[in-house]
Amino acid sequence: MNETIAAIATAHGLGSISIIRVSGQRALEIALAFTHKKELTPRYAHLCKIYKNNGEFLDEALVFYFKSPFSFTGEDVVEFHLHGGFALSEILLDELINSNIRLAQPGEFSKRACLNGKMDLLKAISTQELIMSKSASAASIIAKNLKGDLHKFLNTIRVDLVKTLAFVETSIDYADDDLPQDLLDQIILMCEKNSTLLSEIVDISLRKKGLIEGFKIAIIGKPNAGKSSLLNSLLAYDRAIVSNIAGTTRDRIEENLKIGSHLIKIIDTAGIRNTCDEIEKIGVNLSYESINEADIIIVVFDGSRKFDDEDEQILKALKNTDKKILYVLNKSDLEYKFDHEIKNSCIKICAKQSSSAIKDALNDYLNTLDGDDMLISNTLILNACKNASEAILRAKNLLIESSLELFAFELNLAIEEISKFTTKFERDEILEEMFSNFCLGK
Repeated sequence: MNETIAAIATAHGLGSISIIRVSGQRALEIALAFTHKKELTPRYAHLCKIYKNNGEFLDEALVFYFKSPFSFTGEDVVEFHLHGGFALSEILLDELINSNIRLAQPGEFSKRACLNGKMDLLKAISTQELIMSKSASAASIIAKNLKGDLHKFLNTIRVDLVKTLAFVETSIDYADDDLPQDLLDQIILMCEKNSTLLSEIVDISLRKKGLIEGFKIAIIGKPNAGKSSLLNSLLAYDRAIVSNIAGTTRDRIEENLKIGSHLIKIIDTAGIRNTCDEIEKIGVNLSYESINEADIIIVVFDGSRKFDDEDEQILKALKNTDKKILYVLNKSDLEYKFDHEIKNSCIKICAKQSSSAIKDALNDYLNTLDGDDMLISNTLILNACKNASEAILRAKNLLIESSLELFAFELNLAIEEISKFTTKFERDEILEEMFSNFCLGK
């Protein structure tokens, strides 16, 4: 933490501006040395000539100085806003390193911000995920977390747990006296409420993770039903080989596209059928795996052929799934011979001509998943909420059994799980809560 660090803060490549950020005790010293200035006013944009260590002119750029603690990291920070390109920022960074400024490690600026109390871990994670978001829906969800909605939600639960723990730990010293029944009932209700809240946000986040990570859609059907033609139509270019030979697609093909504001990973699979070909068998097995992995399944039937055993095999494979399924009757340009009752539920298309009806159906469904639900996008936070929910539930059961010490142990675990991403849990909090109810002047 005593070292001054530097890194390029903008994406590598051609652009109008490239930013180099410097953070640490020597940040101002370095800025004055490279600009040949005697002083820089904090939080002002200074148009400066930038010079190398040997005095050679490098660029004319904006320089910003943020004095500690009023900066992103809480340390002295200087930003050089150079003209963009591949060379200038690399040259200046090399000059900084030659001045005994260390190259920052990935995430080190955010780490210093966390350690210096400028942000908690939850905000740091949300910031990184917002940068990495790949769709408008993902950015919208993560922005709510960055604004503080998730922090407020978790911290409200944390406050409830700390207050309850303080009271119960005080009561442990008077174990001969039973807790009043009304108070016992209140604590049990508090445990049930908060355990349920945490469990629900985990469940909703897992169900709707596609809004953040992108939805997986598997296209399945028997050979020659038109799966690859549909994939090519959705992508608007020929990604998969299409032929009249059954079993042309043997491996699964994955591609990304956007439908509306949603990111989609679409998977074209091998035709599902019984086969003696060992290579084709592997492809069929991958098709079944794709069904399990997918959030949405598009089942393609050949409308020019009668419903047969291979179609029946596919319907059986989907019998117990609770996933969203779109049934598609392909080859509408030919005479329809498909005679199963499911045809009334099918979207009728000719994949070689247009897939707009499929895109519209997908967009309509995906839009129903949008909403104001607060979601957790990070696996570590999800696991912490799950662990906390389970610990609170165990604590409630132990309280019913009058095991106050074990109740306190489980509540401690729950608080520590939540505190990883909000406010660090200190035992002093328990003392403060214990004594806050004493009489004034006592």
